[in-house]
Amino acid sequence: MTNMEVFESLGFSGSSLAKMLSKYPAVLESDAHTVVEYFRAHGFSKKQITTLTMKRPSLYLYNADKIFKPKLEFFKSLGFSDFEIAQLLSSEPCILTRSLENQIIPCVQELRRILSTDENVLKAIKACYPILESNMVHMLQPNIDTLKSHGVPQSLVLKVFFIRPTFLLICSNRFSEIVSEVMKLGFDPNCLSFVLAIRSMALNSKPLWEQKVEAFRSFGLSEVEIYAAFKRQPLCMTVSEKKIKKMMGFFVNKLKMKPSMISNCPNLLMHSLEKRIIPRCSVMQVLMLKGLIKEDIGIVYMVTMAEKKFVVKFVSKYQNEVPDVVRAHQGKIEFQGLPIAMEM
Repeated sequence: MTNMEVFESLGFSGSSLAKMLSKYPAVLESDAHTVVEYFRAHGFSKKQITTLTMKRPSLYLYNADKIFKPKLEFFKSLGFSDFEIAQLLSSEPCILTRSLENQIIPCVQELRRILSTDENVLKAIKACYPILESNMVHMLQPNIDTLKSHGVPQSLVLKVFFIRPTFLLICSNRFSEIVSEVMKLGFDPNCLSFVLAIRSMALNSKPLWEQKVEAFRSFGLSEVEIYAAFKRQPLCMTVSEKKIKKMMGFFVNKLKMKPSMISNCPNLLMHSLEKRIIPRCSVMQVLMLKGLIKEDIGIVYMVTMAEKKFVVKFVSKYQNEVPDVVRAHQGKIEFQGLPIAMEM
């Protein structure tokens, strides 16, 4: 099988193949079939091998037994299953090109020192694969020290490693600046919201943060209200500027909510407009038009209740009498607006 046939069997079209080969022409001279078979033999699915190829075509230039095998064996020795190793490496194929002795092993040793147990190290890597490519000593450790110097307890530092610790992998000067800003806003270092606030700020550049603040401000919210919302739900500032405008526009224009209601309940912004909020509003629209909603139900309650509870209370209960509630819940009925105003 030629290399072209190998890549075509992985689902590459003519244009995507041409693009890859224009950047990595040497791949054509490699033993692509052997590399693909190596990954397949180690539990990688066709989709994962395709992802590896797209992200890192240069992998085909390496000797699989010499370069890849020791790394796969090392991850296995840490307690990763074949499936988990395939997941890790197809997500972060760069790890396969990093030095085992100079990068991966020292990184794991440093994690072991910080996190105490191999079980914790495994959890941390699973929560954030790029951590294996980080500069532990010059970046991660200073940021952990900064957290501790501001009163963040060890138990919370550990928790950070299990909830996407990517934000710890930023320049220590910028990290210190963010921690100071979070302190000024009055977050408690003993609470999870403190580190979530740091994470939110770290994921936004200063200009992007200001654009998001401006997006909220354009709906009439004051800076005080915006930062009050941030304190209630720090992750509301991880939502894209586009989504903020779309969500705020829907709540304010379609549901006639006061902007201050959303700042008082910023969790509303954490849901999907298309998959959750609009279908639920469509269900309420159908039931209201049939005169079946008699009790007072608040918008916040309706949006935030658990999916199973919503289905039992508003879909299953009425589906025989009003079959349209099922279609509405599936997003197949256009939401025009609520015929009866709901409680805020």
